[in-house]
Amino acid sequence: MGPAGSGKSTYCTTIMTHCQNIGRPVHLVNLDPAAEKFEYEPSIDIKDLISLEDVMEELNYGPNGGLIYCMEFLMNNLDWFEDEVGAYTDDYLIIDCPGQIELYTHFDIMKRLVEALGRLNIAICGVYLLESQFVEDKSKFFAGVMSAMSAMVNLEIPHINVLSKMDLLPKMKATELERYYNPDPLLLLEDVNAKTSPKYHQLNSAIAGLVDEFNMVAFLPLNVTDEDSITAILSHVDNAIQFGEDQEPKEPEEEMEGEEDDEDY
Repeated sequence: MGPAGSGKSTYCTTIMTHCQNIGRPVHLVNLDPAAEKFEYEPSIDIKDLISLEDVMEELNYGPNGGLIYCMEFLMNNLDWFEDEVGAYTDDYLIIDCPGQIELYTHFDIMKRLVEALGRLNIAICGVYLLESQFVEDKSKFFAGVMSAMSAMVNLEIPHINVLSKMDLLPKMKATELERYYNPDPLLLLEDVNAKTSPKYHQLNSAIAGLVDEFNMVAFLPLNVTDEDSITAILSHVDNAIQFGEDQEPKEPEEEMEGEEDDEDY
């Protein structure tokens, strides 16, 4: 999840590649009716049901209204989605969602979708991406923090937040970055108050207080060129959904064969 341009598709591609490299069965699910290009072909694609292009052409909707229509259409045809997902309930699914932020903060569409996945006994973890370049504009960064917190409250599922595109961020001191990984409300008060009219200072203080009081949002850095960074993100997701805990432990084939040879002697 995350706003347009936050790196959702790149994240999906990166995790798909990593999972395949470690031998984990993984499938891409595309829920963006406007998506056109994929590094990996989706196993499930909303465009097989409805596409934004068709809606805009036939109903004369704009892109935003058309996307909401597509998602509502999906909700009215959940049996199609449940049948599609039902074929992959034992595998790892990466769901690429639309970039319209209202879907996670104002509408109940994604919450209903999450509930449908829950009925299939699929463990879910929300991954909310925020572009790391936002740290260079503190007002934008805290707007992102608020939208991430809204998505967490609205969806009510295990959730991690990721600062994407860390490989494109100019180098900063680790101590300074830490104030963004665990958002420090003083960043808002110190910097934004200095740049805004005094009449907005009370509002800034209220937002800072809200972030501090709820204390829900923390970010993990993602650098797609760093294998350790990718592994850390996947490890947090696995932990959130308790991935693999219901699987039976398996012994290596060679070890099993060795044991059988010993018994023969």
